[in-house]
Amino acid sequence: MGLLALNRLMSVRRDRRRRPTQVPDRLVTSTAKRKDSPCPRGDNSRSEKKLRYSGTSLPEDIWHHIHSLLPLRDAARVACVSRSFKNYWRCYPNLTITRKTLGMENEMSSAKVSVVLANRTKHILRNHSGVGIKALELQINDFPVFTASSDVDRWLRVALGGGIEKLDLRLWLHSRDAGVYNFPYRRLLDGSGKSIQDLHLSNCAFRPTAGLGCFTSLTSLSLRYVHITGDELRCLLSSSVALVKLGLEFCNKLIFLEIPSLLQRLSHLVVRDCKSLKVIESRAPNLYSFRCDGGALVQLSLGDSLQNFKFCHSSWDVFHYACKKHPHMVPNLEALDIFSSYVRDTLVVPVPGKFLQLRRLCIGFISPDYDYLSLVPFLDACPSLETFMLYVELDAMEEESVSGDSCHYDLRRVQGHYSHRNIKDVRIIGFRPAKSMVELTCHILENAKSLQRLTLDILYNDGGGEGLCSYGKNGAKCLSMTRGMIVEAHKALSSVEKYIVGKVPSSVELKVVKPCSRCNAL
Repeated sequence: MGLLALNRLMSVRRDRRRRPTQVPDRLVTSTAKRKDSPCPRGDNSRSEKKLRYSGTSLPEDIWHHIHSLLPLRDAARVACVSRSFKNYWRCYPNLTITRKTLGMENEMSSAKVSVVLANRTKHILRNHSGVGIKALELQINDFPVFTASSDVDRWLRVALGGGIEKLDLRLWLHSRDAGVYNFPYRRLLDGSGKSIQDLHLSNCAFRPTAGLGCFTSLTSLSLRYVHITGDELRCLLSSSVALVKLGLEFCNKLIFLEIPSLLQRLSHLVVRDCKSLKVIESRAPNLYSFRCDGGALVQLSLGDSLQNFKFCHSSWDVFHYACKKHPHMVPNLEALDIFSSYVRDTLVVPVPGKFLQLRRLCIGFISPDYDYLSLVPFLDACPSLETFMLYVELDAMEEESVSGDSCHYDLRRVQGHYSHRNIKDVRIIGFRPAKSMVELTCHILENAKSLQRLTLDILYNDGGGEGLCSYGKNGAKCLSMTRGMIVEAHKALSSVEKYIVGKVPSSVELKVVKPCSRCNAL
């Protein structure tokens, strides 16, 4: 609800005032004296205690609610209309103070922009009473050049006055050598933290200590570029018994991540690029989803409840690690996503039937000259598999092509142990005329008896459609492709027509995503 809706409401009031009515204009007594009123009131003006309008009376708490639904900038504007609206502004519940909400998202980052952002932040929080704040999202550019730690402390003191449910503090450091802001954990010891449900911190130091129990309502915790050790994080988690989601990104002080069993509700865990992390050990009994990105080889112990696992690494062969370790580590896994830029030439073949519960498998890597037919044993290890997706970067294919008009290649055949009897949906994103990729596709068509859909995406657009032009009704063009990319795409189309189309059963829907002829003609 914005200013337009509020103006429409006030226009209706003015129309009623102009028309003859049996109800005369009158002063409506304010409900400001109610004990449950969230707004502080002044006693120096009668107009602050009353709202003048004609028609049906609205209690002041309804007006307060209407004002709370306005976006930040609109709420600040209408605060200039009357003292009553100014009082509403002083207890505005959702303070999102970012470049976007302050109308500065299109301005280039500069010292001037940072100064303006800091000054506007000071003005907003200086004029807020601190009463009624439910959510505070605070973005501070170029810290600590234009904003001192004492200013941030004072702003948080206003927000943490009581009852806050969401706190999102994003500090953009002037440089990596800039001073680190110490989040005032001690401030939460007076009970201010007990109402917080969502806590998101970036670029600061967080030093919780044991036995304080100040985050009993916390359900979502996200730390990005936060200086916190494994012992400090364990102290924090031990007091966060209601936690459901935990996200850790670029927390390079972490070496050992231990999640205690008392986190009965924890279901989602994300760990990204924590470069010093060596061990992740979870005793949370209901952990459902885990994502691990970047960093070095991590020793994992995740329990039997995990069902969704996404592994994205570039520095080691996570694909072979998954084949060798995952069946024992996560026996009830139902969805597995593996992305890696490094894959060995020889696949470590898992024992057939090891991934008994796996229903969705997604594999993506950048690896030239990889033998994609060697993925068949992995498919054999997943007797319940229903969806298989293969992502290959466009610059990864250096293998011999099968698309020549005058040549014909004998394709290898591999008989699957389980014939992939449950696979229904197969998507190859980044399909190229590599011999082993064509062999893998033909193998699936011949052995997946339940197959319903086969998508071969030559454009690497996640199977989204027939090129970008199909989305543009106003004549917009596709992103241009180089001549080499267009030639390679046409080779891929030729290999599909020559080796694959004839093998597609009538019960299978074949979808080939190709460059549009209008924008990327050869």
